[in-house]
Amino acid sequence: MILDLFLKFYIHAQLFLRRRDGASAIEYVIIVALVALAIITFGTEIGDKIKGVFQKVSDGLPAAA
Repeated sequence: MILDLFLKFYIHAQLFLRRRDGASAIEYVIIVALVALAIITFGTEIGDKIKGVFQKVSDGLPAAA
């Protein structure tokens, strides 16, 4: 009984590792993850710069009465 379970698990694991049709999906996931990481990394830096520009504009405007 338990030997059959291990045998089925082994067969399914071997079939899963030999499949090649999911390789392109995994590659796309890796690319999307890298792009998201780049956006997060540079997005905070760009966000701070944009915030500084808007703060300079806000400081340059006359105060409302």
